[in-house]
Amino acid sequence: MPELLLELFSEEIPARMQARAADDLAKAVTEALGTLSPREVRPFSGPRRIGLVAVVAAETTASASSERGPRVGAPEAALAGFLKKHGAAREQLREDGGYWVLEKSSPAVAASALVAEAMPGVIRRLSWPKSMRWGGTSSFAWVRPLRRIVCALDGAVVPFSLAEDDDDGQGLVASNVTEGHRFHGAGPLTITGYAEYTARLREHRVILDAAERRAAIAAGVERLAASVGCTVAGDPGLYDEVAGLVEWPVPLLGRIDDAFMDLPDRVRQLTMRLNQKYFTLLSADGSAAPYFVVVANIEASDGGKAIVAGNERVLRARLSDARFFWDQDRKQRLDSRLPKLEAVTFHAKLGTQGARVLRLVRLAGIVAPKVGADIAKAERAAMLAKADLVTGMVGEFPELQGYMGRRYAAHDGEDEAVSAAIEQHYAPAGQGDNVPSAPVSVAVALADRLDTLAGFFAADERPTGSGDPFALRRAALGLIRLIRENGLRLDLIALFDAALAAYEGVLDFDGPKRTALVDDLFGFVIERLRVQLRGEGRRHDVVEASLAGGKDGDLVRLLARADALAALLGTEDGANLVTAHKRASNILRIEEKKDGHGYAEAPDPALLREPAEVALAAALDSAQPEIASRVAAEDFSGAMAAIGRLRPPVDAFFDGVTVNATETVLRANRLRLLSRIRAVTAGVADFSLLAESSVLKG
Repeated sequence: MPELLLELFSEEIPARMQARAADDLAKAVTEALGTLSPREVRPFSGPRRIGLVAVVAAETTASASSERGPRVGAPEAALAGFLKKHGAAREQLREDGGYWVLEKSSPAVAASALVAEAMPGVIRRLSWPKSMRWGGTSSFAWVRPLRRIVCALDGAVVPFSLAEDDDDGQGLVASNVTEGHRFHGAGPLTITGYAEYTARLREHRVILDAAERRAAIAAGVERLAASVGCTVAGDPGLYDEVAGLVEWPVPLLGRIDDAFMDLPDRVRQLTMRLNQKYFTLLSADGSAAPYFVVVANIEASDGGKAIVAGNERVLRARLSDARFFWDQDRKQRLDSRLPKLEAVTFHAKLGTQGARVLRLVRLAGIVAPKVGADIAKAERAAMLAKADLVTGMVGEFPELQGYMGRRYAAHDGEDEAVSAAIEQHYAPAGQGDNVPSAPVSVAVALADRLDTLAGFFAADERPTGSGDPFALRRAALGLIRLIRENGLRLDLIALFDAALAAYEGVLDFDGPKRTALVDDLFGFVIERLRVQLRGEGRRHDVVEASLAGGKDGDLVRLLARADALAALLGTEDGANLVTAHKRASNILRIEEKKDGHGYAEAPDPALLREPAEVALAAALDSAQPEIASRVAAEDFSGAMAAIGRLRPPVDAFFDGVTVNATETVLRANRLRLLSRIRAVTAGVADFSLLAESSVLKG
């Protein structure tokens, strides 16, 4: 089968866009050439090119088919519509059984013809986060000026032009000519197939494969770090980014001026990473080392000495700017900056950061005693939590919010618990982040998320299926992790109500709407909890079943109840009891609908005639108070064990008793007994909400 090679060669493509664009191109080409059955499709990407290599069929398969149209004698409009749909002429029709029939045939099409026809549209439609036009009046837009197109099928050029209608497509025509490295390359390169293409690019200092470039960068950076007794600060994202910046990576070791080594570590590291794409090195003891590694894109004749010297000079200037912010910010106490927060908008509907800080102080004071935190310290930390947003350093590097606040607070002599909470209240920001455990930090972190969720829900700025612009799902997951990983016994329902109370008078909602918002907020958190449990491979349907036993804002207690239920379902008694419960519920639902009323009344002992129904009633009488007392004591395993002991009498009842007896009073009494099964078990969970597949798996 022929090999298809496609390369789109341009000016430098932003690193963050390369891999996605190559994958999108591969998908688009695969779809456009579907009749050629593309396989072994391998996309590639780099600073100045994206493309793919694939194997395709030599031609499409010829086919023939018949399409029945309108009846003979049908309105002319119907016949015209049929012909238009199939792009056919009336002369191609024949009569068959009173209908017009179109004989359709598709001859085999050579792969080269199909590729030439499809590629201009594929390239024009390729989507980029940002595009540009250049030169002339062409409407063709791409991420950066596109300079060449290589398209070869088994080594032969597939010529096509990007011209379309009156648009010349920048005059670009496919060929078999590409270019190597911008500085080390020796002019245009004529290629045939993929093997020669990659080999010649390497000769001209281009490593085509992004993974190979990344590996070369990592190996070079680690080798240089080891040469000075250091290790590399973990930064996988920077390896990926630099692999998208260089075609021929040449790592070089530079030194940081000792005058800047007293800057906070993250300030120095962020300055090097964001502005210069340098790798940070650590000494053997884990402290910051006075070295960095820069990855050049050329092999310099002097071994890189001039490049290193230039980068050291640039770094000194960058770090001098950071030094200025660091020194200037510390001349003013953090609490003196609070009035400036009144000029910073948090959200158009939710007011300023200053107003938000007052809400955080109030909430932190409410949460603090519930998590064992000192109230005064929690309120002080909440008051200062956002003050570093108006510092020079955070204005330059927003990524340092919290981190700088902690250091400025410590410089001002604030209590260590207060300073730590200013930084830690942002955690966890992502799945891999550690959760704060210090009580003051936990109190402020909870207050921050409670206020965020309550405010945006009240402002009707909720996540949708297509977006979550205010990261509310992340806020809810952070709230859950703070509670679960610290084992906090909190009533989330009451806390959401307290958070919403601060917005009355700011947002338009009355008492009933506030109650509805609390329900919505709690439901949103529970849905995130289900997602988290599913990700952990744990039972998640049991959460909903456990909630049906009564809305419980204590997630720790709710999860303990859910875990006990999951354990019960893992036993034979539990699985069979759920099946029996569902059977009872189904019978009740049908009969209640038929009769037009429920059967919630207690069964009449005098009407219990069969031994099995007498035994079941007795078992329920015994189980109900035990279940209630164990639930009250939060002994959910004991409560589930009591429910599990109902299995034999319930099974015996269904085996030996006819519920729909011919005698009306007996039938009604037995339906009341079934209703009692449902009522007794509902004190712990609603078994009808359990997924069937989960019950069977246990």
